[in-house]
Amino acid sequence: MAKISRVQLKQLVEAAIFVADQPVSAEQLQLTVLEGLGVSKTLLRDTLKELQLDYQARGIQLVEVASGYRFQSVDSLSPWLGKLWQENAPRYSRAMLETLSLVAYRQPITRGEIEDVRGVSVSSQIMKTLSERGWIKIIGHKEVPGRPSLYATTKVFLDYFGLKSLGELPSSEDFIGSEVSDETTNILLSDATQDVATKGQPTEPVAGEATLHTPPDEPEQLH
Repeated sequence: MAKISRVQLKQLVEAAIFVADQPVSAEQLQLTVLEGLGVSKTLLRDTLKELQLDYQARGIQLVEVASGYRFQSVDSLSPWLGKLWQENAPRYSRAMLETLSLVAYRQPITRGEIEDVRGVSVSSQIMKTLSERGWIKIIGHKEVPGRPSLYATTKVFLDYFGLKSLGELPSSEDFIGSEVSDETTNILLSDATQDVATKGQPTEPVAGEATLHTPPDEPEQLH
């Protein structure tokens, strides 16, 4: 079995995460670049912690999200980094953000249950857009007449907003209520961070950095 020094291990792990086009988990590292090198889970975990400390005071940080580890820019630099991409900021309708928030906080949830909370019908285009972006998915069907689909968020959703788990979401009181302000519903976007794993080009557009071209929402109908 080949051996690798601590310095070489640190360099290899750093390089692997940097060149990857998506977050890389510790398990993936052991099954790929570290295969046959005799690196224990404990040693790899310590190495990842060391790398996180190394980047802590820099403009780029090593963070752990739901799918694994990735390098991304510090949140506070987004207003300036966004100038590298001259497109307009993404525009998400209030209806779409409210729907996404309800799925995130009350999952698994049916489309009908979302409509009951919001008081208006949910546009099929909203559900389609959220599904196509990989933020929500159908995980089953509720055992009631009609067996409506149950929706839940995905790891892609967590990765996009820089979260390791749903437990890191802000308090649901900030998003769900009878009067949700436009400012509140856009808090989700303010937490999105820039993924620089592919040499500075974000794999997902973030606030102030790219434009999401989505068809206009269908008119909402009052019940």
